[in-house]
Amino acid sequence: MKTTLLICCLSAALFTECTTASEPDDQTAAAQAAIAAFGGALKAELTSAMQAGGPLNAIEVCHSRAQAIAEAVSSDSGMQLARVSLRNRNPANAPNAWQTPVLQDFENRLAAGERADALTWQEVAETGGQREFRLMKAIPTAGLCLACHGEAIAPPVAEKIAELYPEDKATGFREGDIRGAFVVTKALD
Repeated sequence: MKTTLLICCLSAALFTECTTASEPDDQTAAAQAAIAAFGGALKAELTSAMQAGGPLNAIEVCHSRAQAIAEAVSSDSGMQLARVSLRNRNPANAPNAWQTPVLQDFENRLAAGERADALTWQEVAETGGQREFRLMKAIPTAGLCLACHGEAIAPPVAEKIAELYPEDKATGFREGDIRGAFVVTKALD
């Protein structure tokens, strides 16, 4: 009887450990899929807006649709998605205390020769007595981004940006720079 009880307890402990060990891998795959959905939907709308009316239309997409897309993907995935940047356009996209050092690390890794599109980071952290999965993926500045985020912005575009985002810090980028990062979080307990 004691042997059976011991085997059951050990089996339960091993099963719990195996489940916990695979949990971050499962969360990572789900987070990467959510980022792909968010980034893909946003890029599609931005590309369409640029083709239909240039950068002024694209600004409207970022202003009015980016957050709605993030919320829709968050709802579909069961994870919280956002974008953050050290040089943010929208003050709501400023990084928090744990995101800032990750963005700074991304910049250091880029300077050391890593590709911006390959920069990711993840952890499981304890916050407020609850475990939280966290993943960040760098957003490289693409050529499409430069009309609104580059070094030479057309005056009508700059005026619209100033109107919508008076505290804008998101200009002066070059293709390949880190524009910011996607952030995915999920409560685990």
